[in-house]
Amino acid sequence: MLKHYTKHKLFVPEYANVDYDSASDIIIGHAEERNSFGVSALAVHGLIESITNPKLRDVIDQIDMIVPDGQPVRWALNSFYKLGMKDRVYGPELTLRVLEKANKKNLRVYLFGSTESTLGLLEKFIDRQFPNVIISGVHIDRFREATPEEDQADIVKINESEANIVLVGRGCPRQELWVANHKDKVNAAMMAVGAAFDFHAGTLKQAPSWMQKNGLEWLFRLMMEPKRLAKRYFVTNTRFIFEFLKYKIFYKQPYRLK
Repeated sequence: MLKHYTKHKLFVPEYANVDYDSASDIIIGHAEERNSFGVSALAVHGLIESITNPKLRDVIDQIDMIVPDGQPVRWALNSFYKLGMKDRVYGPELTLRVLEKANKKNLRVYLFGSTESTLGLLEKFIDRQFPNVIISGVHIDRFREATPEEDQADIVKINESEANIVLVGRGCPRQELWVANHKDKVNAAMMAVGAAFDFHAGTLKQAPSWMQKNGLEWLFRLMMEPKRLAKRYFVTNTRFIFEFLKYKIFYKQPYRLK
């Protein structure tokens, strides 16, 4: 029996009140049944994208379970809803929890996105750490949107692989858009997990645990990739603070009523 969970709207998206254990159980439950089920680990960057990107804003609610990836997101949800969330649900860690449970059930996993070299390293990591997980297919990112014909071929390929889980590592918001737009088309639990591909492949270092717990992972990643991430973090972090204060002080609620 699938676990029940509540959703709580923050600015635009609805976040699930889950922890690692309940979230991974829910995903595995849908994966075993090969239900078309969408998951996103949405941190501050993705949350702000849902406000500023009309394409994402229009489809974000098609994703079944959005988990609070970032500590600031968790803090905001606790502030508005008094949920008492003890930890965030970090995409890379959630991926490991799901793979651990998939390993016990010999489930089939499809890798969608990223580069050929990263996917090769990720496959080796999964084979080493989770030997009972079956890699049913791999799709190297085109780094552009697929044509309708290509997209249909992708869907057929994934479904014919009998994948239980599709891990999607295309970067935000491309991965969220892909998951949302493939609901009821791909017969699997689809997880938009961002940097999990690079972290577990070993091509990108993760922040120390103390930085993660204190919401400073963005600073660590900024130091690792200053040219690529400087604008993103300074703009999105500032916008997040602005939005939080606007909703907390001015609207006095976590989202605007229609």
